[in-house]
Formats: sequence, C-alpha cells, structure tokens
Amino acid sequence: MERQHKLSRGNRDKVQQFMTITGASEKAALQALKSSDWHLEGAFDVFYSHPQIKTYTDSRHLEELYKNYKDPYTDMVLVDGITLLCTDLQVDPQDIVMLVVSWHMKAATMCEFSKQEFIGGLQALGIDSLDKFRERIPFMRSELKDEQKFREIYNFAFGWAKEKGQKSLALDTAIGMWQLLFAEKHWALVEHWCQFLQARHNKAISRDTWAQLLEFTRIVDPTLSNYDSEGAWPYLIDEFVEYLNENGIVEKSRESNDWSFKR
Repeated sequence: MERQHKLSRGNRDKVQQFMTITGASEKAALQALKSSDWHLEGAFDVFYSHPQIKTYTDSRHLEELYKNYKDPYTDMVLVDGITLLCTDLQVDPQDIVMLVVSWHMKAATMCEFSKQEFIGGLQALGIDSLDKFRERIPFMRSELKDEQKFREIYNFAFGWAKEKGQKSLALDTAIGMWQLLFAEKHWALVEHWCQFLQARHNKAISRDTWAQLLEFTRIVDPTLSNYDSEGAWPYLIDEFVEYLNENGIVEKSRESNDWSFKR
C-alpha cells in the first residue's frame, strides 16, 4: 500500500472501497479511479468495460456458486435455479437486468445457463460471490443507458428469447420483450406497435423486423414527421405507419404535442 500514503484520505478510502467491491489489485484500482477523475461510478464503468483489466476470481468459489443453482439432474442452471438466484440477488425474475446478466453470460437460450455460460460470464464480470453479484447489479442496469450496449443487448434478446430450432420469434414473446426493452428507452409508440401486431399481423417476428424496428425507433420521430415512405423499411413497419394514420393516432399526438401519457 506504499502508493496510498501520497493520496488524500478521501481518495485512499475510494481505493479501498474499489478494491473491496471489485476484487481488483491496488494498481488496477488506481488506474481506473485516475482515469475517471476519482469518481467511483465512472471507475466501475471503466473497470468493467475493459476486460484487459482482469479481476481476481476464485474458481473454487465460482464452482460452489454454480452448484448452489445447478439442476440436480442436468449440468445446467434451469428455471428453478434461476428463480432461486433471483431471490438471493433480491431481483425480480422479470427484471430487465436479468436479460443483461444473460447477455454477459452469452446465454444461448432463455431460462437456462450452461456451466460454461454461468462460470465464464461471472468470471468475465469479476464475480465469485453473491455479494459481488449484488454489487454488480446497478452497473449492469446502467449498461442499458449506453446506446451501443443497448443495441447489442436488444439484438442478443432475439436469439435468446426464440424457441430452439426456430428462425422467428413467437409474437407473444416478441411483444413481451419489446415492452420490457422499450420501457427503458421510452419509445412512445410501443403499445400501439404491440396492438397493431395483434390486430393485423398475428404471426411470428423475423430477425430482420426485430432489428429494423430498433432503427425505426432511433431514426423516426414518434409524430412520424421525418418518416420516408420511400425508405427501405420492412413492409410490416410501412403497414404500422398506415395503421397509425388510419386511426388518427399521429394527428392526435401532434395536436397534444405531449407524448408523456404514452410512455
């Protein structure tokens, strides 16, 4: 701890706190805190965004953690194990942060983690105990606010949520995922989109439609003022715009000029 005597007491405390929470070395703690101008939250972000700053995890502890949640009959963590994990983390199983956890674990399928996914994902996050897992939850939640990470998590969700062996995503599942994801992004038209699909489409959702909808929400204003009917949108999105116009939803919203009631 020789380096720390040169630091102010407040910064010494931050180094200690950072090392306790992350399990990082003093050198890595100093590096992350200095690069974030001594803001703890920023330092965590730097630390977890750079895999080259390795955190120490105890593989025996990881094995124990895995065994706590593993299914007794298969070498996987299944629904019961995930429900127990959520209880221990004090997180609702429906909380979107569990999608972020699954993204970090590179989970192939919803509601299950292979041993490799579970241990590899936690190792990459520097987690080898329940306490560390709980401490990472706010960081993982904050990743949804990062535009690039949100896009990665959104695109990951399609493959994760679809049935094994299927190319498309069941409509009910897609609607549930959109409501979850766009609650974070506050897309004003999400409920109208879901109602439109149930009324007019009622079919599974393709990967192309899934990906293009995110672009639509990013590019096109909720009042459709900058919507280009000649643009290369999937036919389903063009039909949605027609549906909004036919039902006077866009006009009503333009007049009120207040989208908060839709969110």
